[in-house]
Amino acid sequence: MPKKRSGGGLSPTQQAAKFLGVSVLAGAVLAGIALPAVGALGLAAKGSVESFDALPANLKTPPLSQRTSILDAEGGTIATVYSRDRTVVPLKEISPYMQKAIVAIEDSRFYEHGAVDLKGVLRALNKNARSGEVSEGASTLTQQYVKNVFVEEAGDDPTKVAQATQQTIGRKIRELKLAIQVEEELGKKKILENYLNITFFGQQAYGVEAASQRYFSKSAKDLNVQEAALLAGIVQSPSRYDPVNDEAEATKRRNVVLERMAQVGDISQAEADKAQAAPLGLKVSRPKNGCITAVKGAGFFCDYVREVFLSDPVFGKTKEDRAKIWNQGGLTIRTTLDPQAQESAQQSIKDHVYTSDDVATAATIVEPGTGKIVAMGQSRPYGVDIKQGETTLNLSVNNDMGGGAGYQPGSTFKPIVAAAALEGGMPATKSYSSPYEMEYPSPVAACGGKNWVNNEGAKLANENETEVGPYDMKEATALSVNTYYVQLISDIGICPVTQMADKMGVERANGNKLEQTPSIALGVTEVSPLTMASAYAAFASRGMYCTPIAIESITQRIGNKSKSLEVPKSTCSRAMSETTADTINTLLRGVVEDGTGTQAGLDSRDSAGKTGTTDERYAAWFVGYTPNLAGAVWVGDPKHERKMVNITIGGVPHDKVFGGAVPGPIWRDMMSGALEGKPADDFNLVDIPDAADKDKGRDRDNGRGNDGGGRDDGGNGDDAGGLIGGLIDGGTGNGGNDGGWGNFIQGQGNGGNGPGGRRD
Repeated sequence: MPKKRSGGGLSPTQQAAKFLGVSVLAGAVLAGIALPAVGALGLAAKGSVESFDALPANLKTPPLSQRTSILDAEGGTIATVYSRDRTVVPLKEISPYMQKAIVAIEDSRFYEHGAVDLKGVLRALNKNARSGEVSEGASTLTQQYVKNVFVEEAGDDPTKVAQATQQTIGRKIRELKLAIQVEEELGKKKILENYLNITFFGQQAYGVEAASQRYFSKSAKDLNVQEAALLAGIVQSPSRYDPVNDEAEATKRRNVVLERMAQVGDISQAEADKAQAAPLGLKVSRPKNGCITAVKGAGFFCDYVREVFLSDPVFGKTKEDRAKIWNQGGLTIRTTLDPQAQESAQQSIKDHVYTSDDVATAATIVEPGTGKIVAMGQSRPYGVDIKQGETTLNLSVNNDMGGGAGYQPGSTFKPIVAAAALEGGMPATKSYSSPYEMEYPSPVAACGGKNWVNNEGAKLANENETEVGPYDMKEATALSVNTYYVQLISDIGICPVTQMADKMGVERANGNKLEQTPSIALGVTEVSPLTMASAYAAFASRGMYCTPIAIESITQRIGNKSKSLEVPKSTCSRAMSETTADTINTLLRGVVEDGTGTQAGLDSRDSAGKTGTTDERYAAWFVGYTPNLAGAVWVGDPKHERKMVNITIGGVPHDKVFGGAVPGPIWRDMMSGALEGKPADDFNLVDIPDAADKDKGRDRDNGRGNDGGGRDDGGNGDDAGGLIGGLIDGGTGNGGNDGGWGNFIQGQGNGGNGPGGRRD
């Protein structure tokens, strides 16, 4: 940087005179006449010097806004976002042709005059005096740079931008005062560097590096003479001389710049003629800004990262402070997104649910023990074109993070009730009568010493009339028996359940508190997939709940320097004992082995999970996990209007949708790909004794007798396989009058058809 010059005790007006090469008296005349402030500011000629000296002379230069890169966990680019697309480069990385072209066309005497070009001022003065207004400017590059600083400081505030660019005498005087300061402190080369990095070149490109990439797909250091002349010509009017939209007008302007470069001796006339005859040679790179450009379907995750930044106090005390940093940009954000898991999740979604389907799906995967979000996707693409099925509503997250009001999780909430019961000392062998239908027990203890009372005689029922107890916890969980879990929560009370939910990070998507009602056991409270995936991750990590995180690290580039920013950390706490978690893992392992979630089972590794289907089938879920990863899949209508009955999803017709039949396979395929090549760890299982055979002479291991053993395909049995086979997951019960044995797990058999149903 050039050595700083001293004013030698001179006032700003005397400095102005010095730079202009005129006397102090001429400086006073400049303040009062050449910058005609007498009428506009009420400055008498006598007081012009004092008033000019009283203006502040400190130019607070804001850091130039730059593009932000959002990266996955391996450093690959997910998306590029920016308020203003800019990459700051030093003068040595800007083509000499570019430096000469901008000076030639904008301020050919730049290296000869001071902050103000007196000749230009006097020329403009005559015209302005005749017109009675500022109709012609005489701004030097230094003054233009100062004005651009005002614009940059205004950001996206239209009022501030208007104030920064309005043609008033007051602004021109302030601009002059600050231009003198800039010349004094920076010197010509630094001013030129700053100017080329701050100015707007059209097509969303701020600064010469972004402009060079936009129009020619090359770095600014590689610009040739005609390319440099084109960019220099754009500055005067980016819309009028836009080469993308008006090549002819841009060519004329480029040639004017080339001619001017020849006139001032920067190039020869022969060089100018040759360059003028050349085509524009555009190689346009379209602006790629925002989460809409995200790869591998990660637009919603990208949007979630933005929401985290704007909402977390670690990035600033107020939302305005955080927004200022975000818009300033220059950030490199390394996220937790695992490209393998993300690609697998999005591919599974694409395979099972079409964008054009009446319903949508959303899926999220988190890492147990760390809270890292490794995948987030949905079937409705990220964007604003509603006709194309696009949306910016993130179906995986809570309302305050860009999501909706959430969705009832159905029976996926039951393991939380089981965890609360086990943590309170209830044995996993606990048995309840679990009738097909019953009234909600009353009263039931709630938080704060209050009781929930069934004043209305509300009733609940199991999915099918054949679901009649007694059941123990293992069986009731595998078969998702509603009346068992309502009896369980009525026994232990509602408060332990909501407290356990709180420890596991389960909160309503709309921000309201969980309701103090026993029906919470059946999943009536709206939640998000991210919430459920994070909650189940606590089971996988043997009782440790970790708050979800999306950001690993952030560095911010300001000018040519970088610094690290503090980022939110996951907070891990014990939600339940290891024994309780191990017991839940054993229970939910049974769900995927021989319960309602067999279609979600993974062939080569331990897995556990729970199905969920809401009343009227507005939503269906599968939430499951391995020791490595936990994931939640939701399928339904975001508007809560389309029941999933007689519906085609992903090209497959369904009479009725169940958690095991649609979300389950999505989860299976998603997790299989995400876990490929990863260690196949095992759960720490506990021994849960099977309940003794109860009434009706049924053998639940083999599905013999009146249960008929129906699973997906029903089973054989005297009048039973055909009557109630296939209740689980809505399979068709095949059986008949030829008797025989039904296999409960495999559900093999043949004969007549029986009704389907659900148990989740």
